[in-house]
Amino acid sequence: MNTISSDNPHPDNLPAEREILSVSRLNWISRQLLETHLPLIWVEGEISNFAQPSSGHWYFTLKDDKAQVRCAMFRGRNQQVRFAVKSGQQVLLRARVSIYEGRGDYQLIAEHMEEAGLGALQRAFEALKHKLANEGLFAPERKLPLPPQAHHIGVITSATGAAVRDVLAVIRRRYPSQKVTLLPVPVQGESAAPAIIRALQLAERSGLFDLLILTRGGGSIEDLWAFNDEALARQIAACPIALISAVGHETDFTIADFVADHRAPTPSAAAEMAVPDIREHLNALKQRELALGKAIANQLAQQHSRLNALQKRLRHPGESLRHQSQRLDQLEIRLTRCMQQRLANCAQQFTDLQRRRQNQNPQARLTQAQNNLHTLRQRLEQNMHRQLGQWQQQLHEKARVLDSVSPLATLNRGFAVVRDEQGQVVRSASDLRPKQQLNTTLGTGEFTCEVIATSS
Repeated sequence: MNTISSDNPHPDNLPAEREILSVSRLNWISRQLLETHLPLIWVEGEISNFAQPSSGHWYFTLKDDKAQVRCAMFRGRNQQVRFAVKSGQQVLLRARVSIYEGRGDYQLIAEHMEEAGLGALQRAFEALKHKLANEGLFAPERKLPLPPQAHHIGVITSATGAAVRDVLAVIRRRYPSQKVTLLPVPVQGESAAPAIIRALQLAERSGLFDLLILTRGGGSIEDLWAFNDEALARQIAACPIALISAVGHETDFTIADFVADHRAPTPSAAAEMAVPDIREHLNALKQRELALGKAIANQLAQQHSRLNALQKRLRHPGESLRHQSQRLDQLEIRLTRCMQQRLANCAQQFTDLQRRRQNQNPQARLTQAQNNLHTLRQRLEQNMHRQLGQWQQQLHEKARVLDSVSPLATLNRGFAVVRDEQGQVVRSASDLRPKQQLNTTLGTGEFTCEVIATSS
């Protein structure tokens, strides 16, 4: 880096070589530094000097009461904005800091834009939704089922709104005898959420209702904000009465919709969920009436057929007595034959038992057992003598074979075994040295000798 000494402030001491930047180069370096080292930021302010040339890009100034900054939002990004942008509008930008090199102007390049108030509400909505979901208030297993047929329905809504008219009209059309009670509450503004909480508590304490409908018509997010109240959400979750939430239009979702036992897209749809269609009941009753008529007709036909069959089987009492008398005679004959056969069987069994008793005489069995024992003793002695003879012959044969391969037999024929000082057998004269002590084993006894000379 080039410096100027305080002792000599004159520029004559500067080196001859120094980097000189052009203005465009300076602006380019500055833009790179800003875009590289600063992350995306969120900025809130008021739009002024809004312009949209034929390129489709947006150029405007974002300001507050003390400062302003130029901004640009290119066509690929501004096409994702879902509201009409105009000067004087308060917005929230997500942008990166940059420099317009052509003029050297410091500016913001907007990546995302949302209405400032709406964005805050939406963030609050998402934060509460995430919190209650983590606590399990949206879990399906804690939601109550709708009663098959509600006896008394409580409708919590404004007494003057279109929602209550829609709900009552649908209920009158579908099930005119349904008992309905309106619990009037404000459905917009700061007083709405506390009033709805009190209505839910009143419905619970009264013990009159087995189904509640919480509803209102459509509106902006600000209009529906009372139904995003945390205290109201917890009261709905704790309510022991099945509750249908129908707030706004089909595309509107509130925290009350998520925590309620059931959600309907519109007030009319909530009424359709709450009560059955009486025409369907009448059709079902008609079908049951027809089925019952057919069942009765079939039963009558079956009973008529059975009656005819019984009439054909019906006989004169005299004929029945003769038939029974004949059957009695046949049974008497069969009984006599059975008794005779039984006596004969018993006599045969008695004879068999006597024969078995004689065969089971202990003296005869003892004599037979003694004979068997004598025979077995003779066979055992014969087998033992034969086996001992075989074993003795095998022993002599194995002793003869063992003797033929015994080293002692070899030594007895005049051979000797020579070992060195370590007890190793000497197999070659080349392994010996003069004056080496050797131990020699003969057929009978052993002796020690000394090597005088060797030859191969």
